Amino acid sequence: MTSVNAKQEALLDELLKDYTDPRDILGEHGLLKHLTKRVVERVLEAELTAHLGYAPHVRHGTEEQNTRNGKGHKTVQTDTGPLALQGPRDRNGSFAPQLVPKRQRRLEGFDVKVLSLYARGLSTREIQGHLEELYGTEVSPTLISTSTDAVLDEVRTWQSRPLASVYPILYFDALFVKSREEGAVQTQAVYLALGVTMDGEKELLGLWLSESEGAKFWLSVFTELHNRGVTDCFIACVDGLKGLPEAIEAVFPKTQVQLCMVHKVRNSLKYVPWKERRAVAADLRAIYGAATLPDAEHALERFAERWDAKYPAISPSWLADWDRLTVLFDYPPAIRRAIYTTNAIESLNYSLRKVLKGRGAFPNDEAIVKLLYMGLQHVAKKWTQPIPEWKAALNQFVILFGERVQV
Repeated sequence: MTSVNAKQEALLDELLKDYTDPRDILGEHGLLKHLTKRVVERVLEAELTAHLGYAPHVRHGTEEQNTRNGKGHKTVQTDTGPLALQGPRDRNGSFAPQLVPKRQRRLEGFDVKVLSLYARGLSTREIQGHLEELYGTEVSPTLISTSTDAVLDEVRTWQSRPLASVYPILYFDALFVKSREEGAVQTQAVYLALGVTMDGEKELLGLWLSESEGAKFWLSVFTELHNRGVTDCFIACVDGLKGLPEAIEAVFPKTQVQLCMVHKVRNSLKYVPWKERRAVAADLRAIYGAATLPDAEHALERFAERWDAKYPAISPSWLADWDRLTVLFDYPPAIRRAIYTTNAIESLNYSLRKVLKGRGAFPNDEAIVKLLYMGLQHVAKKWTQPIPEWKAALNQFVILFGERVQV
């Protein structure tokens, strides 16, 4: 193996010894493109030789046998720009090349480049301009759409895949996009379910589209998750959407529902003029930042004594949701930090909104799902564990839930 590598190094040095300008190697007419063309054409010749059963210029028997029939010309798109090829043909037309199949106009790797740009939020026209500027490649919008449409089968498989039976934590939220599915531009809700697995890793369980966000559609989402294998969840973190906790409990009756404190504080501050918001927010923080549940109850009492005369709607709204606001006090600080807000899924929504930025109305629902799915694949590469001390958290779940924890 060492001698083979040494020979390859020597050959490479010999090829590059007369090249000093990078453009002579990587440019439009450089060595790299020339070598790629030669290698591809030689592989195609080797494929035809294997198909016919004899090498070029070798007598092969009777006239009835299939023979070579000159060369055909085609241009394919590559990561380094367009590449003009001369491919061999056979007289019977039965030769089906594998490296560059018939009617294929791009080499492997080109689609990956297009999908990567699409996942970062570039539109079809922007990708077209980017490829033309960077590689000198003129690519039609249709070709780009064809490359990205190939993802749709993958999306369908991903959306229907079996799921784990137990997720310690689930987050649910929705974001909104514009669609022309029915002709006129309408707002569509994209429902997202983000789970924390038994290994402490994030996993997006699926995404669903509906005309608006509501508890009734959420119920259908939870039912689908159950049908795909999810039987239990310890904690579900949600915003204050009316009816959402009841929908969760209808499908997962053992699940504790924790309402997002950030949403609750934000809704409370709607009653407060700007000059007093900082003081009110500090007193609300004393409630959810308390060390224990009794401390939180005392903090709420103090809040009511100080602010009820001016803002009578705030403390009653906290009391009405108290059981679902205080689930976090059942857990140690490491888990509390992960469940007192829906930040885990809000940060995902923020990243997906960056992918959607600058987009107008989508032509149909498939275009929405396609972009969000590819954007998700890009975003997920940077995910970290929502609970850094995961082993300690898992042991706490075992103590609290016993046999419900499937390790």
